[in-house]
Amino acid sequence: MTEHPICLDNHRGMSAQKATELRRLVTEVAADRARLKARQDELEQQLVAAPAADWAEAVEKARYLLALFAATSEAEDPRRKQLIANLLDDFERLLSPPINEHADASPLPEEK
Repeated sequence: MTEHPICLDNHRGMSAQKATELRRLVTEVAADRARLKARQDELEQQLVAAPAADWAEAVEKARYLLALFAATSEAEDPRRKQLIANLLDDFERLLSPPINEHADASPLPEEK
């Protein structure tokens, strides 16, 4: 016996090596998909667990649902794509802090 493991891949033909690599990739993709599904289930449990505490949390829930819908074939319609993009822009605009137009103006003198 040897102390070093023997790499059997080097002793296989090219087609057998490709088949082995393909099986390994398929197994990795399946494992990644299972981990992603578990994380998605965990996220959805947290989203369902309690109502949104503020508008920002409500928007995050809506963004998640929009992302799920955007990945469907129904969302491929150009009008729906535009609606999704417009709504996401609206979220950004409505959640951003208001711009103070008078920020550059000097403060009013205090009355005595």
